[in-house]
Amino acid sequence: MLSLTPKEISDRTGLTINPAKTCQPIGAMYAALGIHRCLPHSHGSQGCCAYHRSHLTRHYKEPIMASTSSFTEGAAVFGGASNLRQAITNIFHIYNPDVIAVHTTCLSETIGDDLTSIILKARDEGLVPEGKWVIHCHTPSYAGSHVTGFSNMTTGMVKYFAESGNRTQEQINLIPGYVEPSDIREIKRLLTEMDLPAVVFPDTSDVLDAPMQEATVSGKKACLYPSGGVKIKDLQSMGSSRTTLALGPFASENAAIELENRTETPARILDLPIGIAATDRFIQALLETAEVLEPPASIADDRGRMVDIMIDMQQYFFDRKVAIYGDPDQVISLTEFAVSLGMKPVYVLTGTPGKRFDARIKRILKDVVPAARIKSAGDLFLLHQWIKNEPVDLMIGNTYGKYIARAEDIPLVRYGFPILDRVGHSYFPTVGYRGGMRLLEKILDALLDRRDRDDPEERFELVL
Repeated sequence: MLSLTPKEISDRTGLTINPAKTCQPIGAMYAALGIHRCLPHSHGSQGCCAYHRSHLTRHYKEPIMASTSSFTEGAAVFGGASNLRQAITNIFHIYNPDVIAVHTTCLSETIGDDLTSIILKARDEGLVPEGKWVIHCHTPSYAGSHVTGFSNMTTGMVKYFAESGNRTQEQINLIPGYVEPSDIREIKRLLTEMDLPAVVFPDTSDVLDAPMQEATVSGKKACLYPSGGVKIKDLQSMGSSRTTLALGPFASENAAIELENRTETPARILDLPIGIAATDRFIQALLETAEVLEPPASIADDRGRMVDIMIDMQQYFFDRKVAIYGDPDQVISLTEFAVSLGMKPVYVLTGTPGKRFDARIKRILKDVVPAARIKSAGDLFLLHQWIKNEPVDLMIGNTYGKYIARAEDIPLVRYGFPILDRVGHSYFPTVGYRGGMRLLEKILDALLDRRDRDDPEERFELVL
């Protein structure tokens, strides 16, 4: 299908082909779903909201609720203030959420709607019921990526909910980054093991992986909102926490810094705990926060099991060339993990802009693959050209890489967002030591499946 991709690489400044990202509102919508009883609202046309909902639905295989301002030609000319005001009235009357989380789209950003003034006026006029909230963030699709949108909505939560405190609570704040609900569940498990109470936000566990429920309960309609999500009262207590740990600088840093500036809650930015080294740093940060010297035996045992797998199967990982692409926070930790396995990440690419991504990957690879090709704000067309010039043994990234994998006959480990052609991935964590074991299994399976397929008859063995 991609047979016409040329090997000759030319500079492109005004054209992106097969972007390795999606647009800001999708990330904002996902973050908003991490608030308990929150309805995300797309301030733009119906088509935008439909696309964002369907993309998330295809990834999570769960129906995604969201509303829209339903712009028409009139709103495009005169602005969408009246549409948003009517939407706020209808949403609270019909769906009764605790929070409406408004994010913008290309159209409303181009018009220049002043959401802060619109929302304040709606509250002053009584359109927002007592005890309810309307929050917002700006997410133009023509800038950044879905990771940027997630960051902006998470920062919006801080701006609207955080109240200054006096560090009286023993809890910490933890911003998990753009990860799966299962990853958040695993992070919360580690916090529990460490006996560290925490406000985790946004929290999509028990929202996008909630168990199936009956359509009716005792003859009444089932609740529209799942049990999960961070509660408003917990968000309001963020300013009284001892510290904030933000996982993933691209997705979580801005919110942590905003919280620090508003409430003087000290912030610490960490990598996503994917792989052995990044998870070690996360656990060490928890130890320092909890003021204890050693982790619980259960966590130490998980680490030991992960190291055991790495040692047992090192010969299959060693010297394998790999291409890694996707969201910047995940790709950074994955690259470091691949190096610890003895693999060689020769191509590393993200669709999200940010020169610090390039600098960080170069530091990770400087002694391993100094000539690695690295690109932020890149696209899959460029990745395919790299691979056509020098093939790799494995690709790690989202579903969109399957076309390259098929064209060049390369095994693909599906990882990140979105994964549209498989089911169940969002139920199994890839963070922490337990998540690392699952990643090891997936990578090893891909490599050994390819060996089983390609080995000649005389080398086809029962035990590898």
